[in-house]
Amino acid sequence: MSHLNYNHLYYFWMTQKRGSVTRAAEALFLTPQTVTGQIRLLEQRLGGRLFKRKGRQLEATELGQLIFQYADKMFSLSYEMLDIINYRKDNHIMFDVGIADALSKRLASRVLLSVLPADGNIHLRCFESTHEMLLGQLSEHKLDMILSDCPVDSSQHAGLLSKKLGECGVSFFCKSPLPKAPFPACLEERKLLIPGRRTAMGRQLTRWFEEKGLHPKVLGEFDDAALMKAFGFFNQGIFVAPSLYQEELLEGEAVELLGETHELKEEYYVIFAERMIQHPAVKKICESDFSELFGGKQPF
Repeated sequence: MSHLNYNHLYYFWMTQKRGSVTRAAEALFLTPQTVTGQIRLLEQRLGGRLFKRKGRQLEATELGQLIFQYADKMFSLSYEMLDIINYRKDNHIMFDVGIADALSKRLASRVLLSVLPADGNIHLRCFESTHEMLLGQLSEHKLDMILSDCPVDSSQHAGLLSKKLGECGVSFFCKSPLPKAPFPACLEERKLLIPGRRTAMGRQLTRWFEEKGLHPKVLGEFDDAALMKAFGFFNQGIFVAPSLYQEELLEGEAVELLGETHELKEEYYVIFAERMIQHPAVKKICESDFSELFGGKQPF
């Protein structure tokens, strides 16, 4: 069998991964015409069509699905090889971590600091974005690990694993003067600053309000937990934060505690590709016990 052009195969693989020629071309920094032309050359080499039209979408043919299975294994291994090489770049182990913007950054930093050795041979780089965006970057081998507020659905993201690190209850705060009603009825007296509904905590809050028969007015939704708390400090709205932060939030600020509940949980998960368990920092996080941290037994 004569030589197979692996560039052609890579363009086909990227098109199938991205779902369209246009998105593949953007990722490859090529024109759609170039990608289409290379795929046609691959089809000629293999003697069959790799894609068929289904409405306005491209769908892999039976031959295309077969070729993609092999190409996916090949290019996943090549990315794994590059990752391993990059670990040791400049005599440092690179550790690229995505942090979901819905999470408390202080808790996230404590988790990450626990795996950084004193000799400084792990070079940490952090990136913040939404859970969905970070999953995409992890799938594309642009990140080594994600810290998020919810686990990964392995049926939707093959090859990705998640492990729960811990959880803590949630408290509600606001600036004086305080609402008059007891907690949680008092949440209806002021407008709320809450996590966005696409975050795990945002969805929990929506269900919890329904279960309690509460109908609060929402002033704003925030995917970024730090931004939500900042608005709370300068606004009359009620905001939520992990209960572990009660002492910190109440000290030196004109903020009062309205109530606390353990029916709501801020959860922390680590998400990584199965192959990344060999990374020393990922392995150490997965093997560490964070119960004292999330139980409030370690100082902040």
